[in-house]
Amino acid sequence: MVAAPARFSDLPDYAFPRLRKLLDAHPPGGDPVLMAIGEPTHPMPPFVADVLRESVEEFRPYPPNEGAPDLLEAIGAWLGRRYGVRLGPERLLVLNGTREGLYNAAMALCPETKGGRRPAVLIPNPFYQAYMVAALSVGAEPVFVPATAETGHLPDYGALPADLLDRAALAYVCSPANPQGAVADRAWWLRLLALAERHDFIVLADECYAEIWRDAPPDGVLAAAAEAGADPERVFAFHSLSKRSNLAGLRSGFVAGGEKGIAAMRRLRAYAGAPLPLPLQRVAARAWADEDHVDASRALYRQKYAIADEELGGLPGYEPPAAGFFLWLRTGDGEAAALRLWREAGVRVLPGAYLGRDDGRGNPGADRVRVALVAPCDEVRRGLRLIRERL
Repeated sequence: MVAAPARFSDLPDYAFPRLRKLLDAHPPGGDPVLMAIGEPTHPMPPFVADVLRESVEEFRPYPPNEGAPDLLEAIGAWLGRRYGVRLGPERLLVLNGTREGLYNAAMALCPETKGGRRPAVLIPNPFYQAYMVAALSVGAEPVFVPATAETGHLPDYGALPADLLDRAALAYVCSPANPQGAVADRAWWLRLLALAERHDFIVLADECYAEIWRDAPPDGVLAAAAEAGADPERVFAFHSLSKRSNLAGLRSGFVAGGEKGIAAMRRLRAYAGAPLPLPLQRVAARAWADEDHVDASRALYRQKYAIADEELGGLPGYEPPAAGFFLWLRTGDGEAAALRLWREAGVRVLPGAYLGRDDGRGNPGADRVRVALVAPCDEVRRGLRLIRERL
């Protein structure tokens, strides 16, 4: 029998199967409050059903691999409005969910060696698990860099040894950060771009939570790159409608970056990708062109920020997030806390360790839980109140 590949031999179960193993053998201690998965429950944009009806016949043909022209145009126009940058369609690629793009960017852009050595892929710790699997898939070394309270919940890549940075081929960044809600400001992005230029690596910016924020819209890597005059091939930004437009099931996102890199990703996708069906691309084009539904959804999240501040403010372990829809609560043993909340109160949260990796200094999520503020406001308040009482 052929042996399984060793590069995946020590992968733990994905976060949510692990959570089910931890909790599902135990009955909930009350009416369940689901706060583990980042699945928005706000209303979908009102035009979704109409656009689908109008375009249903387009389920018949194969969809274009790189994205329909009207969707690419809508994305380009949104980037212009949001970040003040205008990119042509040759610098854009429509994705069947950004997880696909975050994974395939490494497949398309990471070299087999760098300077004659095994390349490194820099990953914030905790992190979105696709980053790690992408690094392993291309034979690179995943380097987990703490993104903790001490570093402002963003990775301090500049503190890494120069020899390691010289081996770096890719650096993943999530801003607003999942799970911490921290935001990279313009100065942070400019420092990272200068570091990438010095050590010749590519920045992969996961900005899927960029439209959910408390006080001010987060800075984006593309605007910083334009200000710095950075090489376009050094920066790739990923965006999604899952969170922005409450359309997680649409599986629609995009990547924007240098023309050569996008061409490499398109080439790989022609062999191994799954283009988004045309009716779904029509919905996506309409969603990127409309801001009213985004404003309405953001107003609901601001209500939830206020509820979190009211219920948890002033308590040890509570840090108000600047953006995104997660709370990253320090609770002691995160697994024990998640199990206790489920068994005693029916509140379902995610142990922080499931989002991190032990890098030799410990797992930075081990003493935390992630709480998703995605339920209706009254449920969020009930869940947070139960968390406060139990923990």
